[in-house]
Amino acid sequence: MGGAEGTPADRGTAGGAATTGARADPGAAAPGAETPAEAAGRGTRARAGPAGTDPEGSVGATGPDAGTGGRAGPAGAGGVEPSSAEGLLDVLGVAAVVLDAEGRIVLWSPQAERLLGYTAEEALGQYAAHVLVAEENHDSVLRLFEQVMSSGAWAGDFPVRHKDGTTRLLEFRNMRLLDDRGDYYALGLATDRATLRRVERDLALSVRLVDQSPIGLAVLDTDLRYVGVNAALERIDGLSAERHKGRRVAELLPFVDAEAAEEAMRSVLVSGVPVLDRQMVGRIPADPGTDRAWSVSLYRLEDVGGRVLGLAVSVIDVTDRYRAAREAERARDRLALVADASVRIGTTLDLEQTARELADIAVPELADVAAVDLLDTVLEGRPSRIRGDGPAVIRALAVAAAYPTVAVQAADPPGEPAHYSADRLVTQCVRTARPVMVAEVDDDALSRIARDDHAADLLAEAGLHSYLAVPLIARGEVLGALDLKRARNPLPFTEDDALLASELAARAAVCIDNARLFRQQRETALTLQRSLLPETPRHLVGLDVASRYQPAGAGSEVGGDWFDIIPMDGGRTALVVGDVMGSGINSATTMGRLRTATQTLSRLALGPAEVLRHLDEITAGLQPSLATCVYAVYDPHRAQCRVCTAGHPPPVLIRADGGPRLLDLPTGAPLGVGGVPFHDVTAELAPGDRLVLYTDGLVETRDQDIDTRLGRLLELLRTPDPSLEDTCDRLLRELRHGGNHDDVALLVARVRP
Repeated sequence: MGGAEGTPADRGTAGGAATTGARADPGAAAPGAETPAEAAGRGTRARAGPAGTDPEGSVGATGPDAGTGGRAGPAGAGGVEPSSAEGLLDVLGVAAVVLDAEGRIVLWSPQAERLLGYTAEEALGQYAAHVLVAEENHDSVLRLFEQVMSSGAWAGDFPVRHKDGTTRLLEFRNMRLLDDRGDYYALGLATDRATLRRVERDLALSVRLVDQSPIGLAVLDTDLRYVGVNAALERIDGLSAERHKGRRVAELLPFVDAEAAEEAMRSVLVSGVPVLDRQMVGRIPADPGTDRAWSVSLYRLEDVGGRVLGLAVSVIDVTDRYRAAREAERARDRLALVADASVRIGTTLDLEQTARELADIAVPELADVAAVDLLDTVLEGRPSRIRGDGPAVIRALAVAAAYPTVAVQAADPPGEPAHYSADRLVTQCVRTARPVMVAEVDDDALSRIARDDHAADLLAEAGLHSYLAVPLIARGEVLGALDLKRARNPLPFTEDDALLASELAARAAVCIDNARLFRQQRETALTLQRSLLPETPRHLVGLDVASRYQPAGAGSEVGGDWFDIIPMDGGRTALVVGDVMGSGINSATTMGRLRTATQTLSRLALGPAEVLRHLDEITAGLQPSLATCVYAVYDPHRAQCRVCTAGHPPPVLIRADGGPRLLDLPTGAPLGVGGVPFHDVTAELAPGDRLVLYTDGLVETRDQDIDTRLGRLLELLRTPDPSLEDTCDRLLRELRHGGNHDDVALLVARVRP
């Protein structure tokens, strides 16, 4: 790369691959300048940075065993961090060549040998222009040489001849050197231009990728402190890059679970196993009132030699996706709650039970405290209209709470009427037939929620902060309201909550209205039936009688059970117990007709079988058209009792000197079947003997067979009671329970001594 041998021009270097130096004025050297030997003896002072970083603060391993090849710094300055054998300079293969003032190669690096093919023995002492520059490029190299020698530096591309005869285009950085004797030299640093351009392109691409990426990117050192972040992460965290540097996650984002995040980071640093798409939820200092979600990925950074540099973090703001997922989850929960309500509400026709089912399903999913209130006029069967300025009389049917709280004491006691003025929120709800919601309850709202000052104090003590009331509307009529309160649940009621509560209320209102109508119908039928049942005659010859009628549970319709005690001519007494199949007003009406017919037939002095034959014909023309009956006639003069049954359970005879037994009677077909003969049986009765007649409601249940229940009846009758009334009460108490779905008629007779 120098000029022709012996000519100064030929001793120039191409593009700084070799820069020839003229001897400088000896006086130009600084006094006391260090010789190369002294410099070599003194050694190169290596500047050490803080533990884990180089002088510029870049990430790296530390310690005396971190690697070899670095020179130790001055005593007390700490160890020197060695570079990797596959660093950037090694990738570039930067070659160093030094030419003396005559253009000869005086220094030749191993990288130069790898780049140009000449060994040091082949290159040293040779003129650079002769060895490295093609003939057609001599003029160019001379001009560049003169530029380096005059200005002290040149940079650019220049074609250089390889040992194999090919030409390589190299990128040069040339500079003029001055030694301690005042001589000039030329230093050329060169690398393959294609390789350099590729590295530059990759570097530029990486920089742009990081800077322009919409994904937040960060690099943390081995102490989990931020080294750098891109613009996207600045936007995501709401913090500048400078605020990030040198700090840990917990210092920057106190509203996230930093402990869990750093535990995952340490695990990745140790194991090298990346963590991908881990969702984190928290808040940022710039917006501490809003939950945000991020998808975080972590992977360990290593240099080409495998040394751990730190941790790379990528962060994607997935708040919208998180909120959409939460909303979808809430929607699924709402649908599940509505579906659950369809199953759990209205399981019976008991009004209070239906109201309790609605209150129970509203907590804790929708509220901390729920109450079901009905207008008193609705319960009484009157129109539910409320004047615009008038009060409302409301009766609570059920109250439920998710946990023990004094807010329950502030609610109206179930079953007790409460008067609410026109300005109360529940009155407003039932008057307008629209939901009333107070997202944030203040003192004024609290006074309009509670029934009085004491209740307001209790609600304040409970921590009530949000309120919602939705109307119960069925068949176009406002029945009452579903009253919801939140105290421990920190979220205020929203429009979505109001829609869900309205859906629950709409479904439950129909069930409540059905139960209300059923109760009214049942009470009507029960009143009718009781009016048709007889009173025990005051004077019966030779016989004491006690009777009971007990309707089915509140959730069941009134049946057609009846009994009768009919005095007859000659001191005889007819004892009758019957059961019309079906329930409701129709059954009660049929029962009344059969009872009237039985009384009429009894006065004709007909035998029991004949009476049942006539009743069978009468029943066939009624609706319902089937009934069972047991008809017994006691004759005190003969001490006999003639008994006949029509598909009815057999009576029990208890001898005064023995135990109880079922009378062995022909079962007979139920009344209304027609064409089946009836036969009666005569039983001798002694003083003190007892006869028990009953309907199937006393002994039939859904979980035990009839024989077991009849055995239980006989077992109970083995124990005598002080009176017949006590016997009736004990049998009903022992054999009946609140959930019975059938009514019962019971008649106990005893022969007087």
